[in-house]
Amino acid sequence: MRATSHNRAAVMNDVARLAGVSHQTVSRVLNDHPSVSPATRERVLEAVRQLNYRPNAMARGLAGRRSRVVGVVSFDTILYGPASTLLGIERAARAAGYGVSIVTLERIDHTGMVEALNALADQSVAGVVVIAPQTAAAAALHNMPLGMAAVAVESDTGGEIPAISVDQVTGARLAVRHLLELGHRRVWHLSGPRDWLETHGRIEGWRSTLEEAGLPAPRLITGDWSARSGYSAGIELAARDDVTAVFAGNDQMALGMMRAFHEHGIRVPDDVSIVGFDDIPEAEFLSPPLTTIRQDFDEVGRRCIAALLRLIEADLREGPDRPDPDPRVTPTLILRRSTAPPR
Repeated sequence: MRATSHNRAAVMNDVARLAGVSHQTVSRVLNDHPSVSPATRERVLEAVRQLNYRPNAMARGLAGRRSRVVGVVSFDTILYGPASTLLGIERAARAAGYGVSIVTLERIDHTGMVEALNALADQSVAGVVVIAPQTAAAAALHNMPLGMAAVAVESDTGGEIPAISVDQVTGARLAVRHLLELGHRRVWHLSGPRDWLETHGRIEGWRSTLEEAGLPAPRLITGDWSARSGYSAGIELAARDDVTAVFAGNDQMALGMMRAFHEHGIRVPDDVSIVGFDDIPEAEFLSPPLTTIRQDFDEVGRRCIAALLRLIEADLREGPDRPDPDPRVTPTLILRRSTAPPR
């Protein structure tokens, strides 16, 4: 067994790779779990010595793994998607008999993530769910010194920890396909901010559906998830005479766009069809009611907690193995009255 050179402090995944075992096995060895064979235990300890691995507070918190509290790392936001995801996780945790302790990140970077995880470890939580929909948050999860069960939401973890998310590409494809089936041949897209992973998935779904139909993608318009940015984009598109259909990256931006169109005498859906994304509670009460893509945040929460409990029970050797939940939650097209065939 030979250690590789490191420019950073070794983390649990480094020990697992060097010893040729899973990170769960490393966790069991560090916590003196009886289920590990002597040969495997010695191999892991030798890797720990070679890498000079030092478990942080997260590992020290494992002694209380039998607690009935799940930690959640989130970030300061009032956006509908992340807030609804957090609510779905809370509901699922309560249904499984767990309380929830939430740490809100003041900054989205590696240091902030470590501090949040250590704060939860000090509470001896059973495991952690990390809501990380932005590229900076996803990057902060790589090579994390995780010493307990962890699951990410709406994130790209590179396979280091399980990740559950809504299938954003499929959602966008449903929206664009609906507009194409109505007869529209040019579908504009108002995207969210480029540093959000969900934005990338929705852009991919929009582009690929148009390409499959042999249609060019119009110039991408970028917003910031707010109704104000949707309003600004609506003013821009209202100055054109070739706009018949728009796929908005979320319902708030669709709302702002509808207001701009109304002020410029453009009727929805008679002149322009609009599809949103999220299905916020107000969507069905807009004028006209908004056709949109519904994300099932409760199902995201259930699958997150199911994946987390599977990791917790695997570490503790409690109960039968749970099946791995499908990491992709399929969204649904909700048809209302903001779309119609082009005139």
